[in-house]
Amino acid sequence: MTKTSVLAAFVVAAVATFLVTAGVLAQTAPTPAPRARTVTPTSTPTPEAASKPDLTKETAETLGPLEKLLKEQKIGPVYTNPLKHAIRAAVEAGVPANTIVLLLLLPVVAAVIAATRQLIGLRGFGIFLPAALSVVFISTGPVAGIGLFLVIVFVATLARMVLRTLRIKLQYLPRMALLLLFVVLGVLGILFLSPLTKRPDLTGVSIFPVLILVLLAEDFSKVQIGKSIKTAINLTTETLVLALVSYLFLTFTALQRFALTNPEILIVSVGVFDFLLGRYVGLRFIEYWRFRKLISE
Repeated sequence: MTKTSVLAAFVVAAVATFLVTAGVLAQTAPTPAPRARTVTPTSTPTPEAASKPDLTKETAETLGPLEKLLKEQKIGPVYTNPLKHAIRAAVEAGVPANTIVLLLLLPVVAAVIAATRQLIGLRGFGIFLPAALSVVFISTGPVAGIGLFLVIVFVATLARMVLRTLRIKLQYLPRMALLLLFVVLGVLGILFLSPLTKRPDLTGVSIFPVLILVLLAEDFSKVQIGKSIKTAINLTTETLVLALVSYLFLTFTALQRFALTNPEILIVSVGVFDFLLGRYVGLRFIEYWRFRKLISE
């Protein structure tokens, strides 16, 4: 498969995903709750929003169950449960419980990403970027997040191809700044088209998800320049897969409750898991599959 055909297939996938996102996805944004945390939402959330509240926002649907769980929990003495007492005091002082839950779950997500790389063989763009992308999926939804990312990558790739076709030679940093300019114009184009598509959910995209998606698009451009389009697409696809798996862990309600009520056990368990994982030096699953004929012989 040539580079042109690979790029064409990627462009078609980007456009198709964006159309699906703009035409199908319609999420009801939850009403933000004031700092007092005593105001109930003014609109009735949809069943999807009620089952998976957005942990990145301080809403009544998010903070209510978590704070109620903390109030109902009976904690022991401070010398055996220091994190529980610290969390209780921080929440009473005004720290959002959803922020604490996300911070406690980030080491879990990092351990999962490391395990998929060490045991399975998925590479992706490191650990930080898939973990941050999973938080983006919580804020935007996985379909909208992937669609927006494909559009950003498409705009950045198209701008790079135009510069190469016109034989405009620029230094690396100015070229990346110019690509960022085109990416911003592409995102603004999506926001400007949202009234025409009658999808107000597209206007709810904040700057935080866009920045994370731009970081992933920058890594895509780096690999595309240094290696090939096919390698960049493979790494990007693996990064999206890792982010989706991490998204499932972050939205798992039982894990959220366990992290908030048993932070000491969670931290120690993740630390032990990371240590044992770091001691593993065997073949990865993909390597077993790749060399299965040699292993069988």
